[in-house]
Amino acid sequence: MNSEYYDDIIIGGGKAGKTLAPALVADGRKTALVECSLTMIGGGCINVACIPTKTMVASAHVANAVRNSATYGVKTDALTVTLVAVIQRKRTVVQSMRDMNLHNLETALGHNLIIGTGQFIAPKTIEVTTAEGKTRHLTAERFFINTGTRPSIPSVPGLKEVGFLTSESIMELEHLPEHLIVLGSGYIGLEFAQMFRRFGSRITVIGQGEQILSQQDPDIAIAVQALLERDGIEFLLKAKVLRVVREASPLENRAGNATELQIQVADQKITLQGSHLLVAVGRVPTTETLNLAAAGVAIDAYGFIPVNDRLETNIPGIWALGDINGGPQYTHVSLDDYRIVKANLIDGGNRSTRDRLIPSCLFIDPELAHVGLTETEAWQQGYAYRVAKLDASAIPRARTLGQTDGLLKAIVDTETGKILGCSLLCHEAGEVISTVQMIMQAKMPYTVLRDGVLTHPTMTEGLNLLFSKL
Repeated sequence: MNSEYYDDIIIGGGKAGKTLAPALVADGRKTALVECSLTMIGGGCINVACIPTKTMVASAHVANAVRNSATYGVKTDALTVTLVAVIQRKRTVVQSMRDMNLHNLETALGHNLIIGTGQFIAPKTIEVTTAEGKTRHLTAERFFINTGTRPSIPSVPGLKEVGFLTSESIMELEHLPEHLIVLGSGYIGLEFAQMFRRFGSRITVIGQGEQILSQQDPDIAIAVQALLERDGIEFLLKAKVLRVVREASPLENRAGNATELQIQVADQKITLQGSHLLVAVGRVPTTETLNLAAAGVAIDAYGFIPVNDRLETNIPGIWALGDINGGPQYTHVSLDDYRIVKANLIDGGNRSTRDRLIPSCLFIDPELAHVGLTETEAWQQGYAYRVAKLDASAIPRARTLGQTDGLLKAIVDTETGKILGCSLLCHEAGEVISTVQMIMQAKMPYTVLRDGVLTHPTMTEGLNLLFSKL
């Protein structure tokens, strides 16, 4: 079969890949982007992760506001959540962004946007099986792998036979679960737990560790759990699922998978029954279909592609971008991966991943945002530090909004006064954390936030109060 030659080939059009492609074309490079499906144009963020989940989180937020409207002196009729309408709104938002990305890619690439599944058959050659069932061989000087991740499915006896929901399939569920069991107490599991609780489901979260959010300090994790419990969410921690068994499911509950879980909790074995089971224990890399061995590209024990600080794999001329390289699985990290590659290959720069300051946000209500070190990490790294804490209820804006739940916490280097890390569990934390991040990136002392003239009343003003605790 004759090969088609390109200067650059991008496999997977996530945030890094879809942004890099037009930049390479503008640089005069003949570039192809191979994406597995039209329904994945724009990558996982737009289609199955950030955008659809946050769209549904917004619906859950409105439901909660209506439910509690009398607190604000506003009387409403009885709340009705129509899950079909929630899902349709989510589909509309996703489709509009997918269409926009498709237009941008087609404008930049034309027929070199190839819908199909690619795998390496030689170090610089891939075989693509297109959506029409045809086979094409593509060769290139440089490759950029950006195929992302998919939900991780644990090896629990009976799980695959019973059937279950993932973070992707649950967003197509048009029947409200009566009792949703969430296996996993990390970011994904907690967002869906609160979302469906506010839609009206009973929720039980099962976590294997001693606390939820294992990467957070215990005081922050405890505060998050307490506010979710006030929402009516039940938790089983230090729990291991031994087996999953199918129960008889009513005909009208076709979308359900009525399950019984046999669980070990400490020295007890208990049985938990639910109408639906969501498996949310993390994500694994999509590398198994790439036949990376044919290109000599190494993977680690978990299937991720190790890279250096310039995002280069062990094979010259092949880069791995976004979730697939084992870094933090955030869209904003994938975007910065693009910036690094563009700077080094197009702009004549010298950027790397060294010392990247990466924020995160858990989109529950109130949000949990974090940047830098936790207190545990600061202690482990031997810093001399001070801790500032503030209840969210101390912030005037929080009181006006009736959003007083939460805890703000900052870690400051005793010697330099620089902020080592910050966790904000409060209303609009995802926005406020950016102010802290900018001060950290500028290597300014915490006193800039303590003494800065910040607008009153805003949630950001809470930073004045937080750092005054020092």
